[in-house]
This record gives sequence, structure tokens and C-alpha cells, in this order.
Amino acid sequence: MKKWTRRAFISAGVLAGGTVVIGIAIRPGNRSSKVAGLIAEEGETVMNIWLKISPDNTVTAIIPHAEMGQGVHTTLAMMLADEMDADWSKVKFLEAPADKEYANFTLLKGFIAGNADFPKFLEESINGVFLTAVKSLNFQITGGSASVRFTGQQAMRIAGAAAKSMLLQAAAETWKVPVEELKAQNSIITHATSKKTATYAELATAAAKIKKPSHPKLKSQNEFTIMGTSRPRFDIPGKVTGEAQFGIDVVVPKMKYATIKSSPVFGAKVKSVDTSTNQNGVHKVLNLGNAVAVVADGYWQAKTSLDQLLIEFESTENDRINQEDIISGYRKAMDKAREEGKLDKHYKEGNALAELEKAEILIEAEYQLPFLAHATMEPMNCTAWVHDGKCEIWCGSQNPLGVRAEIADLLELDLENVTVHNQLLGGGFGRRSETDVMKQAVLIAKEVDFPVKLIWSREEDTQHDVYREATVSRMKAALDKSGNPIAYDHQFIFKHHPPEAADIPYQIPNQLIQYSSPPSHVPWGNWRSVDHSTHGFLTESFIDELAFAAKQDPLIFRKNLSKDNSRFQAVLDLVKEKSNWGSTLPANWGRGIAIAQSFGTIVAEVAEVEVGVDGKVKVHRVVCAADAGFAVHPDGFIAQMESGIIYGLAAALTGEITIENGAVQQSNFHNYPVTRMNEAPKIETHIINSGNAPGGAGEPSTPVIAPAVTNAIFNATGIRIRQLPIIKNDLRPSIQQTS
Repeated sequence: MKKWTRRAFISAGVLAGGTVVIGIAIRPGNRSSKVAGLIAEEGETVMNIWLKISPDNTVTAIIPHAEMGQGVHTTLAMMLADEMDADWSKVKFLEAPADKEYANFTLLKGFIAGNADFPKFLEESINGVFLTAVKSLNFQITGGSASVRFTGQQAMRIAGAAAKSMLLQAAAETWKVPVEELKAQNSIITHATSKKTATYAELATAAAKIKKPSHPKLKSQNEFTIMGTSRPRFDIPGKVTGEAQFGIDVVVPKMKYATIKSSPVFGAKVKSVDTSTNQNGVHKVLNLGNAVAVVADGYWQAKTSLDQLLIEFESTENDRINQEDIISGYRKAMDKAREEGKLDKHYKEGNALAELEKAEILIEAEYQLPFLAHATMEPMNCTAWVHDGKCEIWCGSQNPLGVRAEIADLLELDLENVTVHNQLLGGGFGRRSETDVMKQAVLIAKEVDFPVKLIWSREEDTQHDVYREATVSRMKAALDKSGNPIAYDHQFIFKHHPPEAADIPYQIPNQLIQYSSPPSHVPWGNWRSVDHSTHGFLTESFIDELAFAAKQDPLIFRKNLSKDNSRFQAVLDLVKEKSNWGSTLPANWGRGIAIAQSFGTIVAEVAEVEVGVDGKVKVHRVVCAADAGFAVHPDGFIAQMESGIIYGLAAALTGEITIENGAVQQSNFHNYPVTRMNEAPKIETHIINSGNAPGGAGEPSTPVIAPAVTNAIFNATGIRIRQLPIIKNDLRPSIQQTS
């Protein structure tokens, strides 16, 4: 941030009130020459920083995002290729290198201003501000469900359209014909009158010399030929054959293995450890300050040797903190902040407190959510080699440029002396936006004269994650005699991002939403959908309670409160139809509804749940209706809806990290279970292409699955779930009473 001037910040703040469409020609000018050495082989032509053309007429899209199962390499290439009218069978991709020229300025613009239009005469200056900012911040993030809605819309499409325009102009100048008489299709340009044709490759050299248009004409949706179709994904064949390489698969010559044990209590230091080595195959025992690492010929050797070490950690003030203490402390902090008037305001409209005082019907509820780990299928790992004043890193990161910059700072090297080889990610969910494991790998590697692959055990991965915070939330609402909500008061703790997550989509005239931030020694990190995962449960659980108090159908109640939002209405209508809402269910079954807008996409889910006489919950079916604006890759979008539902379902049913004596108690999947195949419900996804700008796909289905399920449990049993995970609630009495 130190390199981003105060003026740049002010400019961004002023411009954030407008809208954004980004052209390719951005200050400080044409960047193709700056990246050619990074992305181009001999004979290839770099048309702009996002694409190159090979002599065999192959178009390669340069994708500045990591692939972690979301299909982004394919989808973004589709967006570029469609606007370019490229032959899809000859389109490839290359993940952009961890270089400042590929810092994601489109994401920063998108997060600040969305997909809106700035005046054209300001656009290049605005682009320069954001480009300068992201370079300074080393910002190359994959996250926030932003790849398609920002990079795709504001970089890939425009890059493809600009390249096509340049190729057409090159053909027109070569053949001395009007550009309007030319047609581009399947990577070939044709002049019908003279019957002349040329491939993109044949015209590329001449085209690259033409000034890039900053505002090329983009296609309308009815002109798409690739977008909106489900093309085979680039990453699937390698995953099927086993050829795909994740970080944990990396092998480099002379490489050794390391594993690590950190202090059980966050922040504590190593007090003592014997770092001498006398075991065969063990090369080094290292005290890293807050952790101990063992380097050996193989991972298992390193792990067993580490387990045998006598490690003593220093005592800290957090050693006696338990889960109950944390939650009790949160409640006390909430009380104190309210009493002293020190709550931070998230949103205020009307006079909610006055309306609550004179309410005909008053509803109050307190909700409690646990800490959650990421539990990525691929444990944390990184291979590092420090040699000759340089450092090479092999990892799977959601921010490879950020990794490069932090390692350069750690080793006091110039940025050009650090190389990051980014791999496929075996699950990200926000966890792989952190750099902790990379820093550890480098600290280990600089103490030896060979490359080292650091692999965290699953226990280390579970107990030293960065967690979605535990939280307590207090909500009040007032209804009039007709059951209409007239006041809404919400006090929660910990506000991160997106900033709108705590907003409610319902038309309630008096609202007061406030928060506070009590201290916590448990490290926080981005967790899939971030604050939306918390507020989706809070808002949609409480709105269901209001519907019950108003004696109204919960789906109709939501429709009535969002009647001015046509997109919400359409999504609710579709999920009602597809779920057969209101139809009869078997005994002890229930049906629940939840809806939320996050990352530009509106998702409603209806869950059908059975609660057995033993109190166990079985989710049989989830119907998902989503307004994606436009689903660029429908199959990929559906897969992400399913993925988000499964991920959120695990958290809702059983997900819980608890603290005892300052340390995490869970250690592996036996006591931090995830949804298994036999537990997965039938999921039916229905897409609405509403014509709005494309929304995100990776996260929007996660926030609503928990409230859909808990609302279904209430429908089945009459028991309201206000504390997650669901497994903590005893559901047996209600079933026994009705049996």
C-alpha cells in the first residue's frame, strides 16, 4: 500500500461512484512487449497481454487466475474466444505468470465499482490508477467469485474483441478493401467478393502493429456462439488420467521432504527442542520460532521423527481459554458495546428502536455459529529451493504474485530473483490465499542446499488453519397486526467482507444493523463466501421466524417482502415450481426455503429433510434456482452450485472447530467430518439467464443451504435451530411426541 499514493486513493474513491467498462489500451500504454518474454515462444505473436497467436493458428488465452476446480481456465478462454470469433478447437490457455503485469486490476475495479460505465475520456486514467494500485499491492487474487464477472467481462471479452478488430483491419489494409466487407469466423477472415481468405496466424504480425482499440464492439447475448454453451473443460482430462499436477505432486531433482509441528496454542513460541539428528534419512531438525520442522528423505520419515521429538512450547495468556469462555466473552462484549453506545453502524433507516418499543408483535432470537476450518482435500504444501541468491517456489496459490512478493521480502531479495510455479489447487475456499506454508517452506529451504517439499499433516492442517469466526448474533423485529414487519434490529460481531453481506433483501421500513469486534486469539481467514456464509444463515433463519409469527407461508412471506425486486420474484417463483412447494411430504419430513444475493448471483434453495425417530437428519433433496445474469458455462455453473451446497451442508450438519486450553481440539476427518457421497442429497439446479451481467458461481449457493435445511427441520419437527452445527441440537423429543 505504501507505493499507492494518497492521490490515487482519492481518485479511486471519487470514481467508485460511477461505472466501469475497461478497454485494452490502458496507461502506461501497450504492455504486449513487456510480457512477450514471459508468455511467447518463437514465432508466436502477442496481440495483447491476454492472448497470443501461434503459427499453426492456435489462439492461446492468458488466464490470470488459479484453477481450483471451478473451471475458470476454460470459462475465461471461452469468453475471449467468442468475442474473437476463434475456432474453439484451436484454442488453448496458459495461466498467467506471477508477474506485476498480470496483477488483477480488473478485479479491484470490479470490487469497487462493479460492471459500470465511466466516461470514456476518463477511462484510461482510471485504468492507470487501478493498475498502479494492484501492482503495488501484488494483487493477483482468485476469489470473491470474481473471475468471470470481472476479469471475464472487463478483460477477456474486450481482449478478444480488440484482437479481432485488429486482425480485420490488417486484412483490410493488406487486401485494400473496406473492413466492413470482411467477415471473421473460426479464426479465418474472408472477403466474399474477392474470395480471399487468411488465417488469424497469417495476419497476426501485421495486426499486432495496429493500435489497439480501447472500446471494441462487444457481442450481444444473441450473437454468442461459445458463451452459454458447456464446452469440455481443459482441466478434466488430466484429472481423469492422473496427469494433472497439484502442488503436492511436484517432484524436482534432489528434493527432500519436510513436515512441521506448530505450537498448539496460536502465537506461542518454542521453548525447547533437541535439534540434533541421529536417525538415518533425517537431514535436519529446525526450530522456526513458533514451530519445529524435520527434513528427511521421505515424508513418512520426517513425520515419524517429528512425532518422537520432545518439544516444549512457552506458556501464554491464552493457554486456559476454552470455547465456552470465547462465546461468553463475545456476549459480554456485545452487552458492553450496546450499553456504552459503541456499536459500529452497518446500516440505518427510519427509527427501528422506537418502533420496537411499541410493537404489536415482538420477535427476538439469538443465534450462535461455530469456528469453521477449510478442510481442503489437498493438505497445505509447498516446494521451495533457495540457491545462488534466488528462490523458486512450487505451490498451489490463490495469489501467486502475492506469494512472490512476500517471499522476496522474507529473504530480502529483489522480486526478479523469486520465481513462483503455480500448480492446480486441490481445493482453495480462501485458504490458499494465505502465504503461511510458503514462508515456512522457504525458511526451511534456506537452511539446506537442496529443494524441500513441505507437507502439512492433516492434523496440522486442521489445527492451524485460519478459521471462519465463531459468532453470536442478536435479532429483533416488530410486526404489525397484519403480520407485516415494520422494524428490524440486528446486532452482530465481526464485519469483514463483502461490505453488503449483512444487508437484508427485504422491504422493512425501519432498520438498524450494528456490529462490534471483540478480541479473539483464533486466527481469522476468508472462508467460502466469507461474511455471506454467516449472514445468509442469520437473515434467512430469522425471516423464517417472522413468517411463522405472522402465520404466513415462508415462501410467500419472502415474495411479499421483495415484491419490488423482479429478479428475486422470478427466482422464488422458479424454486416454488421446481420444488413442488406445498405438496404433501411423508411423516417427519419437512421442506425449508432460503434465498440470498451474493457476488452478483441470486440463489434460492428448497431443502427436503427427514428427521428420524433417533433425531438424525437426512437431507434427501435440494432444489436450487439461480439467477446468474448469464451462465457462460452452464454445466460449470451447475457444478459450482452443487459444490457450494455440499460444502455448506457439511458445515451446517457437523462442522465445528472448538477450542480447549487455547488449542483446536479437532484433528482430522473423524472429528471434523465433511459430507460423504452416501450423505449427499439429490441436487437439482435451474438457471435463469436474466440478461444482467454475469454473476459469480463459486460461492453464492453456500450461504443459503444451512438456513434452508434448518427451516426444513422446523417444518418437520417444530424445533427451531439457532445454534450450528445441527448435530448439537437434540431433535428426538419432537419426533417421539408425534410418533
